[in-house]
Amino acid sequence: MKISPLIRAMNAQPKIEHLLVHTGQHYDEKMSKSFFEDLDLPEPDINLGVGSGSHAEQTARIMIAIEKVFLQEKPDLVVVVGDVNSTMACAITAKKLDIKVAHVEAGLRSHDMTMPEEINRLCTDVLSDYLFTTDEFANQNLLAEGVSQKKVFFVGNVMIDTLLTHLDKARELDVWHRFGATRGNYVAMTMHRPANVDEREVLSRILEALRIIAETLPIIFPIHPRTARMLRSFSLQDQVRSLAECEGTITSGIWSCEPLGYLDFLNLYMNARFVLTDSGGLQEETTVLGIPCLTMRPNTERPITIASGTNVVVGNNPERILKSANDVLSGNFKKGQIPPKWDGKAGERIVDILSREFSL
Repeated sequence: MKISPLIRAMNAQPKIEHLLVHTGQHYDEKMSKSFFEDLDLPEPDINLGVGSGSHAEQTARIMIAIEKVFLQEKPDLVVVVGDVNSTMACAITAKKLDIKVAHVEAGLRSHDMTMPEEINRLCTDVLSDYLFTTDEFANQNLLAEGVSQKKVFFVGNVMIDTLLTHLDKARELDVWHRFGATRGNYVAMTMHRPANVDEREVLSRILEALRIIAETLPIIFPIHPRTARMLRSFSLQDQVRSLAECEGTITSGIWSCEPLGYLDFLNLYMNARFVLTDSGGLQEETTVLGIPCLTMRPNTERPITIASGTNVVVGNNPERILKSANDVLSGNFKKGQIPPKWDGKAGERIVDILSREFSL
């Protein structure tokens, strides 16, 4: 989702030669291959196929594999996006080979060092030569950390580029209808973070809050492989019903399905009453679409979605989840507005800046 606008903008610049590398960190077919198809991305030029493992194992495999690519291809610049292990691993490897690094989505901070993503962000930003930011909060974070102003470029949000590009196509779908729901009368949900799903007591409390919400509105829950595994491990899978077993209109309850492709999921949540999530990107997308978002985390690296948007951080506290859900259902919820430069042109700005920097 973050690469697609960059590829599109680079393709419009004939002097830029680029290679697309898929590390294989996200290797589930429904969470990877379908995204390439939905976003009209070309097949990766190189697929490292690193797969799963501990953070150390995965990062090490990426570094070993990507070093061979860099030594063979000798790029002038490596562009990394987001905050996953691939982001940090490729940035470190490139800098050790004296290759310049550009980080898209730089400067985001949760100030929570228990999050692996926060470590990845900090390491990547320290090493990067070009830091492309989404909002003023990110700019301030980088400057407070001593980053030179010359390295920081406020360009907007590539996730929103992708959202706006595919909005019309997503509107043509009827995923909510296929699931037996009615527009605006269900909750769309994602949940996969270890802090929410890796402890039985925490997961049980969240499910109890969800059960109460689902007495009023059904919850449609495309389920992450990690979450599905933990539900089975804790013998909690019976609390989540399968949409595959649903006949006709869904009624009260928490209903799960397989992970959805980008367009299908966009259609699902853009027609929901509100969204429950522990994702980062959904906080941004719901802000642009004006959909209430309840973020089940203790913090967010995207405070712009709280300050300007439709996001409220509720943690995994059942009382806070229920209170905010009731606020939405009673109409007592903030409307929000779209942040500056979230206009669908961030990818173009990034490529224009790089073209000037490299005198193309």
